[in-house]
Amino acid sequence: MRGSDLARAALRAARAAATGRAANAVPARRRTVVAGARRRRRWSGPGPDDRDPQPLGRLAARLATDRGWSQRLAAGHVFARWARLVGEEVAEHATPVTLRDGVLTVQAASTAWATQLRLLNRQLLTRIAAGVGAGVVTRLKVQGPAAPSWRYGTRHVAGRGPRDTYG
Repeated sequence: MRGSDLARAALRAARAAATGRAANAVPARRRTVVAGARRRRRWSGPGPDDRDPQPLGRLAARLATDRGWSQRLAAGHVFARWARLVGEEVAEHATPVTLRDGVLTVQAASTAWATQLRLLNRQLLTRIAAGVGAGVVTRLKVQGPAAPSWRYGTRHVAGRGPRDTYG
C-alpha cells in the first residue's frame, strides 16, 4: 500500500469506529443530484457570495437604493461638494440655499456675482450634472444679496416714520 492508500484506510477506519460500522466496509456513495434540483451549499466557499461580509459603503448604497433615498442623497452631495463642483472662486462668492424639484437656489455675495452666475448658468449646470448625476439639478435660480431689514430691531419705531413729517 502506498501512503495515500494508508491514509484513506485510516480515515475509513476512524469513521467506521465513530459510526459503529465495520472497518472494511466500502463507504456508501452519495446520491446523484437530479438536474434542476441542486442543493444549496451552506457555506460561501472560496468565491464571493452575497452572504460574505460586505463593506459598509456598499450596504448603505444598497439600502438607499432599496428605500428610494438616492435622489435625496444626490441632492445632499450638491451641498456637500459645492466647492469642488463649481470651483473655488465661484464657491467663495455663492452658496447653495435650497434644492426643490430640481431647482437649485443660489445666493450670491453681490449683485455683480449674481449677474456673473446668471451668465455661467449653463456651464454650472453641466459641471453639477457631471459631478452628481444628470437630473438632480435641472435649473439654477440665482438670488442677489439680501439687504438688511430695518423693519425690526431696537431702533424701529412703530408708525410711518420720518415720511409723515414731510408735507
